[in-house]
Amino acid sequence: MKLLRILLYPFVPVYALIVKIRNLFFDKNIFKPRSVNAKIISVGNLIVGGSGKTPAVIYLTNLLKHQGKKVGVLSRGYGRKSKGYVLVSRGEEILTSVDVCGDEIYHTVQDCRVPAAVSEKRVGGVEKLVKETGVDTIVLDDAFQHRWIKRNLDILIFDQSFLNEKNFFTHNLLPTGYLRESFKETRRSDAVIVNRKFSEIQEINPRRKKYLLHKPVFTAHYRAVCFVDVAKKIQYAVEDFRGQKSLIVSGIANPDSFISALRQTHIDTDNRLIFRDHKDYTLKDIQLIRKQFYSTNSHSVLTTEKDAVKLTNFKNEFDDIEIFYLKIELRVDDEISFKDFILEKIS
Repeated sequence: MKLLRILLYPFVPVYALIVKIRNLFFDKNIFKPRSVNAKIISVGNLIVGGSGKTPAVIYLTNLLKHQGKKVGVLSRGYGRKSKGYVLVSRGEEILTSVDVCGDEIYHTVQDCRVPAAVSEKRVGGVEKLVKETGVDTIVLDDAFQHRWIKRNLDILIFDQSFLNEKNFFTHNLLPTGYLRESFKETRRSDAVIVNRKFSEIQEINPRRKKYLLHKPVFTAHYRAVCFVDVAKKIQYAVEDFRGQKSLIVSGIANPDSFISALRQTHIDTDNRLIFRDHKDYTLKDIQLIRKQFYSTNSHSVLTTEKDAVKLTNFKNEFDDIEIFYLKIELRVDDEISFKDFILEKIS
């Protein structure tokens, strides 16, 4: 992997130039963002991979919903087996399958029960969602780089461990590092959330902290709520699984945080199957999970909520295995200040 990064390093300046020119065109109003008939809040990041965008979108959407806003969510639907605009929900019932809309928006609608849609073209997608459902406030999932639509609020989310990572390549631009844009583009955001996940609050490396100055910075963390039986939808206390030998199955961008959460609840995590992000499970994968489960005498399969929505497609193959997902919530440490900030920006 390190060798590949070294070989790709000469392409970083090329990528950087393309991104710089594109952003310059927007900054100089050569590329002109379009306004839509709704309040727009964008939640995004500067990196590829998991920083906690989906939990942040869920948190923000529920916050707005509880404040009486007619809120909806629009995502591009990464990893879905469809194209164009797809209405996912009008507010309660999910109108499509996870394969058609993607795991992130499916997960969001399950937790929020608000109107939602997917569309690669955000402007057209927002206009259709507003027309079809009557929402007046829309949370855009992963839209920081999508500058064609005007927004009332731009929120950037960072993984705390990423900001403090010391590996040379990590903070480089694609294709060598993980950055879609340079840290300098943090200037475009209205606020930053530093997601410490299951860790304590840490002092941010000064080399990265300088980009966060002169703008509101909120810290957030994950809270393990419960385990949910995938088939029966019954909730169980996290403590019920303490000391239990289970098979850990994960297909998310950063499985370390999931495994860390399980360890903190004293669950045995030695037996695991880790797949790539947005894993599209096949029958071959299910057979591998079954084989690993029985060969290790596991009591159950423990997975993430994102993975669970896909594994339910194989409920017949898992009729003899109990599968549970860990339900987590993102919580902003200073919730009152965060709520006041959001409501002031969109008032």
